Amino acid sequence: MSKQWASNNNGAFKRQVSSFRETISKQHPIYKPAKGRYWLYVSLACPWAHRTLITRAAKGLTSVIGCSVVHWHLDEKGWRFLDMEKQLEDKGDFLEHWHDAAGGIKTAKEDASKSFAAIKNDSERFMVDATNEPHYGHKRISDLYYKSDPQYSARFTVPVLWDLETQTIVNNESSEIIRIMNSNVFDEFVDDKYKEVDLVPEHLEAQIDDFNSWVYDNINNGVYKTGFAEKAEVYESEVSHVFEHLNKVEKILSDKYAGLEAKYGKDDRQKILSEFFSVGNQLTESDIRLYTTIIRFDPVYVQHFKCNFTSIRAGYPFIHLWVRNLYWNYDAFRFTTDFNHIKLHYTRSHTRINPLGITALGPKPDIQHL
Repeated sequence: MSKQWASNNNGAFKRQVSSFRETISKQHPIYKPAKGRYWLYVSLACPWAHRTLITRAAKGLTSVIGCSVVHWHLDEKGWRFLDMEKQLEDKGDFLEHWHDAAGGIKTAKEDASKSFAAIKNDSERFMVDATNEPHYGHKRISDLYYKSDPQYSARFTVPVLWDLETQTIVNNESSEIIRIMNSNVFDEFVDDKYKEVDLVPEHLEAQIDDFNSWVYDNINNGVYKTGFAEKAEVYESEVSHVFEHLNKVEKILSDKYAGLEAKYGKDDRQKILSEFFSVGNQLTESDIRLYTTIIRFDPVYVQHFKCNFTSIRAGYPFIHLWVRNLYWNYDAFRFTTDFNHIKLHYTRSHTRINPLGITALGPKPDIQHL
C-alpha cells in the first residue's frame, strides 16, 4: 500500500494544505445560505471531520445541512461509500437519517466498543460501517474531488462541504467549515435556541485563536507528527512536545476548576461543570477542536501512535473531567463520537504502523462515566 501521509526526507510528518477555501454568505456571488443546498461528507474516525459534525449539531444545523459518512477503512484509493442499491430497502425511511447528528450511523454514542475480530475491512454493514452517497451514486470521496476539479492531483481528504446547486466543493478545510457553520448565515433556518449559540464570541475570539494555534500544532497535529514519524529522533521530539502541551492544558483546566470552586463552593459540582471549559466560561470552538483529539487519545493514540508517557485517565485528572463532561452532558459531542469507527480506522488503515491489523480492545470502557 502506498503512503497515506506526507513525509519529509528527515522522517517528519507534513500535513497537506487544503485546496478548496470558499465561504457561504448572503453577500457571496455564488454560495448563499439555503436549507438543503449544502451537504457534509465526513468520516466518523477523522478528528478533523469530527469537528464539523459537533459544530453542525451544536448549532442546530442537522436539518439544514445533510450528511453522508464514509467507511472507516481507508484503502489505497482513499475514502469510500457503500452501495445504496445493494443495501436500501425503504428509501423514504432511509433519507431521514441524513439529518441525524452522526449521519445515521447506528453505533455512534455507544460508550463501549465490542469485539473487532470478525469484522473485515470490506465489511458492508449499512448504517454501521458507512452510508452511501445519495446524490450522484458516487463510490468514493475522490469522485467528488474530480467532479469539482478534473485536474485535481492532491490527496482526497474529509471533511468536504459540498454545494448541491453548483455541484462543487465549497470548502475542505475543517477550521473554516466550523467558522462558516458558527456564523449567523443559517440562522433563519434553525430554532431560536440555536441562534443564541456562539462558539466564537467576540469578547473571547483572541483567546480562542491563541489557544487553537498552539493546541493545533502540538496536540491536534502533534499526535500525528508523533505517530507517523519515520525516525526515532523525530518521534522522541514530537512525543515530548505532545505531553509538554497536555501539561499546559491540564494546568489551565486545573486553575479554571479551582476558580470555579472558589466561586460556587466545592460541593456544587453541577454549577462548576456548567462553566468548566477551556476558554472562558462557556462552550467554545476551542473545546470542540481539543475534544476530537482527547477523545481519541486513550482508545487509539496511546498505543497506536506511541503517545504513551501516560493516558488521559491516568495522568490528567482535569482534562479527564473536562472531556467526560463534554461527552456525557452535551449531546453534540456524544452523539457524534463512534469508538468503533475510531479504533477500526487507525488500526486497519495504517498498515505500516500496524501491519497485522489487530485492533486493541482496550481501554475499557472507551470513556468513563462522570
